[in-house]
Amino acid sequence: MIHRRMCLVAAFVLLSIAATIQAQTSSTKPKVRAITAFVRLDPATFDRQIADALTVLHAAEREFTQRGYETETIRIVTQPLGELISGQSDAEALRFLKAFDDLSAKEGFIPSVGPAMMRDSDDPHVMRLLEKALSTLPNLQANSIIAAEDGIHWKVIRESAALVRYLTDHGPPSHGNFNFTATAMVKPYGPFYPGTYHTGAGRQFSIGFEGANVVQEVFARTHGDFNGSVAELTKQLTVHAREAESVGNQVAASTGWTFMGVDPTPAPLGDVSIGAAIETYTGAKFGSSGTMTAALIITTAVKAVPVKQIGYSGLMVPVLEDKVLARRWAEGTITTDSLLAYSAVCGTGLDTIPYPGDISVDQLARIFGDVASLAWKWNKPLSARLQPLVGKKAGDVTTFSGRFLFNTTLHQLP
Repeated sequence: MIHRRMCLVAAFVLLSIAATIQAQTSSTKPKVRAITAFVRLDPATFDRQIADALTVLHAAEREFTQRGYETETIRIVTQPLGELISGQSDAEALRFLKAFDDLSAKEGFIPSVGPAMMRDSDDPHVMRLLEKALSTLPNLQANSIIAAEDGIHWKVIRESAALVRYLTDHGPPSHGNFNFTATAMVKPYGPFYPGTYHTGAGRQFSIGFEGANVVQEVFARTHGDFNGSVAELTKQLTVHAREAESVGNQVAASTGWTFMGVDPTPAPLGDVSIGAAIETYTGAKFGSSGTMTAALIITTAVKAVPVKQIGYSGLMVPVLEDKVLARRWAEGTITTDSLLAYSAVCGTGLDTIPYPGDISVDQLARIFGDVASLAWKWNKPLSARLQPLVGKKAGDVTTFSGRFLFNTTLHQLP
């Protein structure tokens, strides 16, 4: 009897130890934020090309489901807008873009037409056409390139500022600006919107995760330990990135498409908060001392993940898409300048930043110029998605009604 009790106690202890080890070494699976396909559309046959891309995207989505991952979105990116609508009149181009947007709603993918301007020598009329499209179409996304290997694109910066001003004054509040970003030093084929693009022949795809929950669970175990946090976060991100790489290679082998890689950036969304994760590490509000250190931990871990990487591969701090960050913006613990400072060691620059509705083209251009200057100086990918709200001034509370945008208090213009 005594021997039996000892065996039962020993078994219980072993099970407890095993459960503790599992809790300490595993994280909740992140969602797959984006499976993104890159195509070169022919307006005459685009519906057939979209169907081909959807076959690839759904194959990847099914494989993720079998492995226990939920996919948030599938996405399709065309060649740059100027190339896509080449030879068409404005009326023809807008009709085509509406057909593309309508098809995306019917088939359940998010459409992007890439950059309207990639360099200062591009025709700014394409940006004016994009203004009309983004102010009226509910799904279409696009961008511009304000800095690249050839330097800072000051004309594109000015045109981007004019576009943001136009979209602020036309269409649903902040809708068009949510679907547009200006990018600097961003390479093609990343999975995340709105900054992704490609200039090739198409038939490629990439994958990105919504993994802020992984960061929070790691920081809950390792907070205050820089080296331990980097090591454990690298380990946990690698688990999921390798699954994505396996899915990508498998789908590429079966379809003939090219798998471009994984962006391990732990994207937040809503309650899956990167702000909460960083506060778990620092024990203080986002924006307090230690925030920069936490940002460096995340970026260091992401870049150490041993898979084929693509895209930002850093840290996203989207103020309006993250419940905690929206709260900290309202409280004033983070500002435009502090987010730019964090961008020097981490992620994506100024993402979903709210501003009063009377912001001028000159002010917008200066903000874009700062992002481009920082990105070009350090040769790192950054973007700027700025969201002025018409009729709102400093001290007002935003009135977003969308599911994934959180309201906050506006501040004086930088």
